[in-house]
Amino acid sequence: MSANFTAKTRDAGSSAVKFSGRRILFPAIAFLLLAAGACSAKSFSGSAAYSGGGSPARAFSYDTAAAPAAASAEVGLRGAGAILPEDGTVPEAAGQERKLVREAELRLRVQDPEAAEGPLFAAMETHKAYASMVQIYENSRTYAIRVPQASYEAFLGEVNSMGKVLYRTESTEDVTLRYYDLEGRLNTSRELLRTFQNYLGQAKNIDEIMTVERRIAELQAEIDRHGTRLRSLANQVDYASINLEIVGPAAISSYAAPSLGERLAGLFQSFGTFASLVLVILTGLVIYGIPAILLLVLLFWLLFGRIGVIKKLWRLAAGKKEKSSLSGKETGREENVSL
Repeated sequence: MSANFTAKTRDAGSSAVKFSGRRILFPAIAFLLLAAGACSAKSFSGSAAYSGGGSPARAFSYDTAAAPAAASAEVGLRGAGAILPEDGTVPEAAGQERKLVREAELRLRVQDPEAAEGPLFAAMETHKAYASMVQIYENSRTYAIRVPQASYEAFLGEVNSMGKVLYRTESTEDVTLRYYDLEGRLNTSRELLRTFQNYLGQAKNIDEIMTVERRIAELQAEIDRHGTRLRSLANQVDYASINLEIVGPAAISSYAAPSLGERLAGLFQSFGTFASLVLVILTGLVIYGIPAILLLVLLFWLLFGRIGVIKKLWRLAAGKKEKSSLSGKETGREENVSL
């Protein structure tokens, strides 16, 4: 690799070297890519580097101050942790077993759902499967079955032969990326926990002790969280899920046209329903209609009849208007006379 540079002297007598940007940019990028590839290959060499005797923490001396040394060790371990790519694939150099989560839904029709339980439970016992949920109805059975991954195909084949398949669907999810990522994070957190526990005895003051203990508590929480997620994912990988529904024969519905007698009976029944409705309406009119009519007649007699409350009020108002108009005319005449 050649580089063009120009030396310039200054008053202090120091010299500086200046490389051209285009000549140094591509070699620098190539060097970074090679370094990243070497680090990635080291991180994917297997979890034995974290769990066995060869621990990444051994690259750090335990003789320095507790808090700063622990922080630098954590940075080193985090950098060497197993971080998988984001494209959903596992590097071939890792040589890890692929992790698959398999699920199936199946609906069978049999002559007797209750009698079909015997062969089903026998197949479950043979393949070391178990039912996590069972629902029993009058003419059907529903099972949520967990079967070991190695016996998944054989068990599903036996179940298919127990009756007529009405519906079947299967799905497979590749969780290799997530599985080994969780495993790497868990191993890294465990190694960091051991590192900080070793540094705890070398703390020089209360502040360093509090800092290291706080980090130990955080790492313990991380280990619990990653461990729970990894165990749950491992259980899904080790045991496939099968949702099985067993139904009995389809109900046969027979339809027969009604006879003449049934039609006449229906006609009379309809007429009786209509007559009862009319009777109810007439009864309601007698009970509620007559009192309402009498009440209206009484109000009319009080307001507009002999008593005529409305008429009297109208006359009284009209008389007051006439008196006021006459008094106004007389006042006008008196004013004219005085003038």
